[in-house]
Amino acid sequence: MENQLITSTQQAVDPVFTFLFGACLVLLLGITATMVYFVVRYRRSKNPEPTSQVSGSPLLEVVWTVLPTILVMGMFYYGWTSYLSLRTVPKNAMQVKAEARMWSWNFVYDNGKQSGKLYVPVGRAVQVNLESKDVVHGFYVPAFKIKRDVVPGMKNHVWFVATSPGTYDLFCSQYCGTGHSAMITTVEALPPAQFAAWLQQTAAGGAAQGQALLEKYGCLGCHSLDGTRKVGPTFKGLYGSQVKVEREKKEETVTADDVYLRESILNPAAAIVDDYPAVMPPSTMPEADLKAVIEYLKGLK
Repeated sequence: MENQLITSTQQAVDPVFTFLFGACLVLLLGITATMVYFVVRYRRSKNPEPTSQVSGSPLLEVVWTVLPTILVMGMFYYGWTSYLSLRTVPKNAMQVKAEARMWSWNFVYDNGKQSGKLYVPVGRAVQVNLESKDVVHGFYVPAFKIKRDVVPGMKNHVWFVATSPGTYDLFCSQYCGTGHSAMITTVEALPPAQFAAWLQQTAAGGAAQGQALLEKYGCLGCHSLDGTRKVGPTFKGLYGSQVKVEREKKEETVTADDVYLRESILNPAAAIVDDYPAVMPPSTMPEADLKAVIEYLKGLK
Protein backbone atom coordinates (compact mmCIF):
# COMPACT_ATOMS: atom_id res chain seq x y z
CA MET A 1 0.00 0.00 0.00
CA GLU A 2 1.51 3.33 -1.05
CA ASN A 3 1.46 6.15 1.49
CA GLN A 4 0.25 9.14 -0.50
CA LEU A 5 0.97 11.57 2.36
CA ILE A 6 4.70 10.91 2.51
CA THR A 7 6.59 12.76 -0.24
CA SER A 8 10.09 12.60 1.26
CA THR A 9 12.02 10.46 3.71
CA GLN A 10 12.40 13.45 6.02
CA GLN A 11 8.62 13.52 6.46
CA ALA A 12 8.72 9.89 7.56
CA VAL A 13 11.61 10.22 10.00
CA ASP A 14 11.31 13.69 11.55
CA PRO A 15 7.93 13.17 13.32
CA VAL A 16 9.19 9.93 14.89
CA PHE A 17 12.34 11.61 16.14
CA THR A 18 10.34 14.55 17.52
CA PHE A 19 7.90 12.24 19.31
CA LEU A 20 10.63 10.07 20.85
CA PHE A 21 12.73 13.05 21.85
CA GLY A 22 9.72 14.81 23.37
CA ALA A 23 8.61 11.72 25.30
CA CYS A 24 12.12 11.14 26.65
CA LEU A 25 12.46 14.80 27.62
CA VAL A 26 9.15 14.81 29.50
CA LEU A 27 10.09 11.59 31.32
CA LEU A 28 13.56 12.90 32.16
CA LEU A 29 12.24 16.16 33.60
CA GLY A 30 9.32 14.48 35.39
CA ILE A 31 11.37 11.72 36.99
CA THR A 32 14.17 14.11 37.96
CA ALA A 33 11.74 16.63 39.48
CA THR A 34 9.96 13.89 41.45
CA MET A 35 13.24 12.49 42.70
CA VAL A 36 14.48 15.92 43.83
CA TYR A 37 11.15 16.62 45.56
CA PHE A 38 11.26 13.41 47.58
CA VAL A 39 14.93 13.87 48.45
CA VAL A 40 14.20 17.33 49.85
CA ARG A 41 10.78 16.60 51.34
CA TYR A 42 11.80 13.45 53.19
CA ARG A 43 15.40 14.25 54.05
CA ARG A 44 16.71 12.73 57.29
CA SER A 45 17.08 16.05 59.14
CA LYS A 46 13.37 16.80 58.70
CA ASN A 47 12.04 13.24 58.97
CA PRO A 48 14.31 11.24 61.28
CA GLU A 49 11.60 8.59 61.53
CA PRO A 50 9.55 7.19 58.60
CA THR A 51 6.25 9.06 58.27
CA SER A 52 4.52 6.62 55.91
CA GLN A 53 3.70 2.95 56.39
CA VAL A 54 2.02 2.41 53.01
CA SER A 55 2.84 -1.10 51.77
CA GLY A 56 1.10 -0.98 48.41
CA SER A 57 -1.34 0.87 46.14
CA PRO A 58 -3.42 -0.92 43.49
CA LEU A 59 -4.22 2.42 41.82
CA LEU A 60 -0.55 3.34 41.57
CA GLU A 61 0.34 -0.07 40.15
CA VAL A 62 -2.38 0.28 37.50
CA VAL A 63 -1.13 3.75 36.57
CA TRP A 64 2.51 2.77 36.19
CA THR A 65 1.50 -0.24 34.10
CA VAL A 66 -1.08 1.41 31.82
CA LEU A 67 0.77 4.66 31.08
CA PRO A 68 4.07 3.03 29.99
CA THR A 69 2.08 0.55 27.88
CA ILE A 70 0.32 3.41 26.09
CA LEU A 71 3.65 5.19 25.59
CA VAL A 72 5.38 2.09 24.20
CA MET A 73 2.45 1.34 21.86
CA GLY A 74 2.63 4.93 20.63
CA MET A 75 6.34 4.52 19.92
CA PHE A 76 5.63 1.28 18.07
CA TYR A 77 2.89 2.91 15.98
CA TYR A 78 5.07 5.83 14.90
CA GLY A 79 8.04 3.55 14.22
CA TRP A 80 5.99 1.07 12.19
CA THR A 81 4.26 3.68 10.04
CA SER A 82 7.60 5.38 9.44
CA TYR A 83 9.17 2.06 8.43
CA LEU A 84 6.36 1.33 5.97
CA SER A 85 6.78 4.77 4.41
CA LEU A 86 10.52 4.30 4.01
CA ARG A 87 10.05 0.89 2.36
CA THR A 88 7.19 1.95 0.05
CA VAL A 89 8.72 3.54 -3.03
CA PRO A 90 6.64 6.09 -5.03
CA LYS A 91 5.50 4.75 -8.40
CA ASN A 92 7.32 7.37 -10.48
CA ALA A 93 10.69 6.91 -8.78
CA MET A 94 13.79 7.01 -10.95
CA GLN A 95 15.89 3.83 -10.71
CA VAL A 96 19.62 3.93 -9.95
CA LYS A 97 21.88 1.00 -9.04
CA ALA A 98 24.52 1.63 -6.37
CA GLU A 99 27.52 -0.70 -6.46
CA ALA A 100 29.57 -0.69 -3.27
CA ARG A 101 33.10 -2.04 -3.20
CA MET A 102 36.20 -1.55 -1.09
CA TRP A 103 36.36 1.43 -0.91
CA SER A 104 34.20 3.40 -3.31
CA TRP A 105 30.73 3.78 -4.80
CA ASN A 106 29.68 3.38 -8.42
CA PHE A 107 26.23 4.44 -9.61
CA VAL A 108 24.66 2.98 -12.76
CA TYR A 109 21.70 4.63 -14.52
CA ASP A 110 19.07 3.10 -16.79
CA ASN A 111 20.82 4.35 -19.94
CA GLY A 112 24.07 2.66 -18.89
CA LYS A 113 25.84 5.80 -17.71
CA GLN A 114 28.02 5.38 -14.63
CA SER A 115 29.35 7.83 -12.09
CA GLY A 116 31.30 7.89 -8.85
CA LYS A 117 28.85 10.45 -7.49
CA LEU A 118 25.08 10.04 -7.23
CA TYR A 119 23.41 12.59 -9.52
CA VAL A 120 19.66 13.07 -8.99
CA PRO A 121 16.98 15.49 -10.21
CA VAL A 122 15.43 17.84 -7.68
CA GLY A 123 11.81 17.14 -6.80
CA ARG A 124 11.64 13.55 -8.07
CA ALA A 125 11.75 10.37 -6.01
CA VAL A 126 14.87 8.27 -6.58
CA GLN A 127 15.08 4.57 -5.75
CA VAL A 128 18.64 3.40 -5.15
CA ASN A 129 19.04 -0.36 -5.54
CA LEU A 130 21.95 -1.46 -3.38
CA GLU A 131 24.53 -4.07 -4.36
CA SER A 132 27.82 -5.03 -2.71
CA LYS A 133 30.72 -6.43 -4.72
CA ASP A 134 32.66 -7.73 -1.73
CA VAL A 135 31.87 -7.12 1.97
CA VAL A 136 29.12 -5.48 4.02
CA HIS A 137 28.84 -1.73 3.45
CA GLY A 138 26.31 0.87 4.57
CA PHE A 139 24.55 3.48 2.39
CA TYR A 140 24.12 6.58 4.56
CA VAL A 141 22.98 10.08 3.55
CA PRO A 142 22.34 12.14 6.71
CA ALA A 143 20.62 14.99 4.86
CA PHE A 144 17.85 12.68 3.64
CA LYS A 145 17.60 10.64 6.86
CA ILE A 146 18.39 7.35 5.12
CA LYS A 147 20.75 4.54 6.09
CA ARG A 148 20.65 0.97 4.82
CA ASP A 149 23.04 -1.98 4.91
CA VAL A 150 24.53 -3.15 1.62
CA VAL A 151 25.05 -6.90 2.00
CA PRO A 152 26.66 -9.23 -0.59
CA GLY A 153 24.03 -11.43 -2.25
CA MET A 154 21.12 -9.56 -0.66
CA LYS A 155 18.70 -7.24 -2.47
CA ASN A 156 18.03 -3.97 -0.69
CA HIS A 157 16.99 -0.44 -1.58
CA VAL A 158 16.38 3.06 -0.31
CA TRP A 159 14.48 5.99 -1.74
CA PHE A 160 14.51 9.72 -1.18
CA VAL A 161 13.59 13.06 -2.72
CA ALA A 162 16.04 15.95 -2.96
CA THR A 163 13.86 19.01 -2.40
CA SER A 164 16.51 21.60 -3.26
CA PRO A 165 19.67 21.72 -5.41
CA GLY A 166 22.94 21.11 -3.63
CA THR A 167 25.70 18.72 -2.67
CA TYR A 168 25.01 16.22 0.12
CA ASP A 169 27.52 13.88 1.78
CA LEU A 170 27.17 10.13 1.26
CA PHE A 171 29.04 7.83 3.66
CA CYS A 172 29.65 4.14 4.19
CA SER A 173 28.22 3.45 7.66
CA GLN A 174 29.63 -0.07 8.12
CA TYR A 175 33.31 -0.69 8.83
CA CYS A 176 34.61 -2.41 5.69
CA GLY A 177 38.37 -2.49 6.04
CA THR A 178 41.40 -0.23 6.11
CA GLY A 179 40.02 2.24 3.56
CA HIS A 180 36.59 2.59 5.20
CA SER A 181 37.08 6.21 6.24
CA ALA A 182 37.82 7.20 2.64
CA MET A 183 34.63 5.62 1.27
CA ILE A 184 32.91 8.98 0.94
CA THR A 185 31.17 10.52 -2.05
CA THR A 186 28.32 12.97 -2.60
CA VAL A 187 24.76 13.22 -3.84
CA GLU A 188 24.57 15.95 -6.47
CA ALA A 189 21.00 17.27 -6.66
CA LEU A 190 20.48 19.14 -9.94
CA PRO A 191 17.51 21.02 -11.41
CA PRO A 192 15.58 18.65 -13.73
CA ALA A 193 16.77 20.26 -16.98
CA GLN A 194 20.40 20.27 -15.84
CA PHE A 195 20.15 16.66 -14.70
CA ALA A 196 18.66 15.58 -18.04
CA ALA A 197 21.54 17.26 -19.87
CA TRP A 198 24.09 15.57 -17.61
CA LEU A 199 22.47 12.16 -18.10
CA GLN A 200 22.80 12.45 -21.87
CA GLN A 201 26.45 13.52 -21.85
CA THR A 202 28.86 11.01 -23.32
CA ALA A 203 31.92 9.89 -21.43
CA ALA A 204 34.82 12.30 -21.50
CA GLY A 205 38.09 11.35 -23.12
CA GLY A 206 41.73 11.83 -22.17
CA ALA A 207 42.71 12.69 -18.62
CA ALA A 208 39.13 13.27 -17.52
CA GLN A 209 38.21 9.74 -18.59
CA GLY A 210 41.19 8.24 -16.78
CA GLN A 211 40.38 9.98 -13.51
CA ALA A 212 36.71 9.07 -13.85
CA LEU A 213 37.67 5.41 -14.22
CA LEU A 214 39.87 5.58 -11.12
CA GLU A 215 36.90 6.97 -9.21
CA LYS A 216 34.53 4.41 -10.68
CA TYR A 217 36.66 1.41 -9.67
CA GLY A 218 37.45 2.78 -6.23
CA CYS A 219 41.18 3.26 -6.84
CA LEU A 220 41.23 6.71 -5.24
CA GLY A 221 39.98 5.30 -1.98
CA CYS A 222 43.49 3.90 -1.36
CA HIS A 223 45.74 5.79 -3.79
CA SER A 224 46.25 9.55 -4.09
CA LEU A 225 46.93 11.72 -7.14
CA ASP A 226 48.95 14.38 -5.31
CA GLY A 227 51.65 12.39 -3.52
CA THR A 228 49.75 11.94 -0.26
CA ARG A 229 50.40 8.62 1.46
CA LYS A 230 47.23 6.54 1.86
CA VAL A 231 46.51 2.82 2.20
CA GLY A 232 48.34 2.21 -1.08
CA PRO A 233 51.18 4.09 -2.84
CA THR A 234 50.41 7.35 -4.60
CA PHE A 235 49.88 7.45 -8.37
CA LYS A 236 51.78 10.73 -8.69
CA GLY A 237 55.08 10.14 -10.47
CA LEU A 238 54.56 6.38 -10.38
CA TYR A 239 54.95 5.60 -14.08
CA GLY A 240 58.59 5.05 -15.01
CA SER A 241 59.81 5.11 -11.41
CA GLN A 242 61.76 2.38 -9.63
CA VAL A 243 59.56 0.46 -7.20
CA LYS A 244 60.79 -1.85 -4.47
CA VAL A 245 58.48 -4.87 -4.22
CA GLU A 246 58.29 -8.30 -2.66
CA ARG A 247 57.65 -11.11 -5.15
CA GLU A 248 57.46 -14.71 -3.95
CA LYS A 249 58.99 -13.67 -0.61
CA LYS A 250 61.99 -12.10 -2.35
CA GLU A 251 62.69 -8.38 -2.60
CA GLU A 252 63.39 -6.84 -5.98
CA THR A 253 63.26 -3.47 -7.69
CA VAL A 254 61.13 -3.10 -10.82
CA THR A 255 60.30 -0.32 -13.24
CA ALA A 256 56.70 0.87 -13.10
CA ASP A 257 55.95 0.39 -16.80
CA ASP A 258 52.87 -0.85 -18.65
CA VAL A 259 53.55 -4.49 -17.74
CA TYR A 260 53.99 -3.72 -14.04
CA LEU A 261 50.87 -1.55 -13.86
CA ARG A 262 48.77 -4.16 -15.63
CA GLU A 263 49.94 -6.87 -13.23
CA SER A 264 49.42 -4.63 -10.20
CA ILE A 265 45.83 -3.95 -11.22
CA LEU A 266 44.79 -7.45 -12.25
CA ASN A 267 46.90 -9.45 -9.78
CA PRO A 268 48.03 -7.08 -7.00
CA ALA A 269 49.20 -9.88 -4.70
CA ALA A 270 51.92 -10.90 -7.19
CA ALA A 271 54.23 -8.01 -6.27
CA ILE A 272 53.60 -6.15 -3.00
CA VAL A 273 55.11 -2.68 -2.75
CA ASP A 274 57.51 -2.38 0.18
CA ASP A 275 56.03 -0.87 3.37
CA TYR A 276 52.41 -1.23 2.18
CA PRO A 277 49.82 -3.83 3.22
CA ALA A 278 48.62 -6.54 0.83
CA VAL A 279 44.96 -5.56 0.97
CA MET A 280 44.11 -4.68 -2.64
CA PRO A 281 41.63 -7.08 -4.30
CA PRO A 282 42.13 -8.10 -7.95
CA SER A 283 40.36 -5.81 -10.41
CA THR A 284 37.88 -7.00 -13.01
CA MET A 285 37.97 -3.88 -15.19
CA PRO A 286 37.65 -4.60 -18.93
CA GLU A 287 40.61 -4.24 -21.27
CA ALA A 288 39.52 -0.86 -22.66
CA ASP A 289 39.26 0.66 -19.19
CA LEU A 290 42.57 -0.89 -18.16
CA LYS A 291 44.36 0.72 -21.11
CA ALA A 292 42.73 4.08 -20.39
CA VAL A 293 43.82 3.97 -16.75
CA ILE A 294 47.42 3.11 -17.66
CA GLU A 295 47.53 5.94 -20.20
CA TYR A 296 46.25 8.32 -17.55
CA LEU A 297 48.86 7.21 -15.01
CA LYS A 298 51.61 7.90 -17.54
CA GLY A 299 50.77 11.58 -17.39
CA LEU A 300 50.77 11.93 -13.59
CA LYS A 301 54.18 13.49 -13.01
